[in-house]
Amino acid sequence: MDNKTAVTAVTNEKRKMNLPHIYALAFIFIVIMGGLTWVIPSGQYDRRDVTVGSSTKSVPVDGTYHSVQKVTKDGDTRQGIFDILMAPTRGVQKSADVVAFVLLLGGAFQILNKTGAITAGMKRAIKKFGNKGAFIIPFSMLLFGVGGTMTGMAEELIPFYLIFMPLMFNLGYDSMTTFLIVFLGSGIGVAAGTVNPFNVLIAQGVAGIAGNPQLFFRFLQFIFLEALAILFVLRYAKKVKENPLSSITYKTDLTWREEIVSAESSEEEFTVRQKLVLLSFGFCMVLMVYGLVKFGWYMDELSAVFIAMGLLTGILGGLKVNEMAREFVKGMGDFVYAGLIIGVSRGILYMAESGMIIDTILHTLTGFLHTVPSALFITAMYLIEGLISIVVPTTSGVASLTMPILAPLTELLKLNPEGAVTCFQYANKFTLMLSPTAPVTVAGIAICRLSFQQWWKIIWKFMLLIVIITIGFAVISSMLTV
Repeated sequence: MDNKTAVTAVTNEKRKMNLPHIYALAFIFIVIMGGLTWVIPSGQYDRRDVTVGSSTKSVPVDGTYHSVQKVTKDGDTRQGIFDILMAPTRGVQKSADVVAFVLLLGGAFQILNKTGAITAGMKRAIKKFGNKGAFIIPFSMLLFGVGGTMTGMAEELIPFYLIFMPLMFNLGYDSMTTFLIVFLGSGIGVAAGTVNPFNVLIAQGVAGIAGNPQLFFRFLQFIFLEALAILFVLRYAKKVKENPLSSITYKTDLTWREEIVSAESSEEEFTVRQKLVLLSFGFCMVLMVYGLVKFGWYMDELSAVFIAMGLLTGILGGLKVNEMAREFVKGMGDFVYAGLIIGVSRGILYMAESGMIIDTILHTLTGFLHTVPSALFITAMYLIEGLISIVVPTTSGVASLTMPILAPLTELLKLNPEGAVTCFQYANKFTLMLSPTAPVTVAGIAICRLSFQQWWKIIWKFMLLIVIITIGFAVISSMLTV
């Protein structure tokens, strides 16, 4: 199956689900929040500025909440129709640093992708170790996992299904093994993000957390979870190789083996330029980690690193100035959807802030949740993130909708707001990995000629174990010293 067929499958699947568009959903929430400013009493906490690294954020001081009159001589906190219409604009302005980061990030990565270095490098590594039998499984999954935890590999996975399929067939495995290696290997890496700019850094940016303070703990989580995933796939692959009839895809693989093995493509050249591009990319990632750990870098500094990465990889990749500019614009265009939804969704919080009801909501929730054990609160937050991810199958959309409420709420409960980010990154990705509304998941399943029933049957026990473990990680994350 080619990429066009996969995209068609994604489109058809999305049409069947008929879920509300994320922008429509965000505006509905803005309207609802505007209405609530007429109903919920206004109030506010005293606030103090906290400086972390190069950024400063204002945080509420517990115990200082007090009521505020809605109508005074200085103004009216109730939000009307014109305020609702201005909310998306105000939201974009309030979250300008995060929106700009997302757009610049998209442009920089498009230049990197244009060089073809990442795909060519991974293909070379896979071809080199392809004759090592079972060794290819842990090696490849770790490779995809690193790509996931650092760069959030998603659409880039599509060609690798077709690369791995003939290799797995020749080694005596099935199409499900191929899907597990590519999709699960990367998916676990994305969920256990360390410096992944598309989930961890965006969520931290929306939550106002600078410097990725739990980077080392995130790295340990990634190693542990990726190791579990590798063991799971090795166990499945061993079972299939010893008894091909035990394969859940045995019947559908019979005719496909001959087709796909005969259509196996020849190896592409891995050029010196592409090697230099990968080296420069690695250098920029190391620089970013150093800045996060040493100086507590935030959106401006991270944006500078990614712009430098785009320029450096483009020059080393042999792209001309105009070509780099065109790719940069194209990349930003691809990320306008993700970037602006952060700003538009921030309009929901803007309405609550302007109506002075956000602190009332936080005060009410805090009063109720003070009696709830921390582990139970974190578990509930994890489940909430998962449920929202079903309705809003986009990482940036869920981050922008949930982090403005859950991060300060976690902080008011004397817990580390990084716990909210950890809940988000796991619950969101695991939901998307199982959801028939997630384009990347649907594309992979379509290319490998699987069904969701087959995928769910193979993965549900492992996913249940992983969810329990990651809820534990989120609880630990929330209890670590701020």
